[in-house]
Amino acid sequence: MIKNDISLIKFNRLVFTFVNMAEDLSINTSGNKAEQYQSLVPQIQALVTGETDLVANLGNICAALKEQFSWLWVGFYLVKQGELVLGPFQGPVACTRIAKGRGVCGAAWQQEQTIIVPDVNEFPGHIACSSASVSEIVIPVFNKGEVAGVLDVDSEHAAHFDETDAQYLTEILKLISFNE
Repeated sequence: MIKNDISLIKFNRLVFTFVNMAEDLSINTSGNKAEQYQSLVPQIQALVTGETDLVANLGNICAALKEQFSWLWVGFYLVKQGELVLGPFQGPVACTRIAKGRGVCGAAWQQEQTIIVPDVNEFPGHIACSSASVSEIVIPVFNKGEVAGVLDVDSEHAAHFDETDAQYLTEILKLISFNE
């Protein structure tokens, strides 16, 4: 029985309720990078508006960015007990914990600023979670003036990220609350 997008299914006297959700993105591949972000940002805003669960929002942001841009890896590391701990992500398996100041993620945390790396092989102390990664951008996420985590994005192409990415990814991060 389906009413108001809710499905009730009876099985061995148990009733399961499923809410049917259609969260499809409209992917714009015809425009330049800025136009693609301009199309995506309001869609991400719609996904996270009204949702208070941080993990759900981070997961949807990762999925939306991966689907739009087909990056190798996109995900979050969250500051927990003095280190960055892997959070929601899309892509190959990743490093689980990163120390402050170590690799691009740890450096962005320590420096409290966005870091764009055109060639990860040229970055001193780069952590090679995936040998396919060639360029990277890491943006710190702040809560009450402190770094609460980082958004890490990797590409298999050299010099893939620029200030346009930094600008729009920062804008996307402002759509969610890291008050957990």
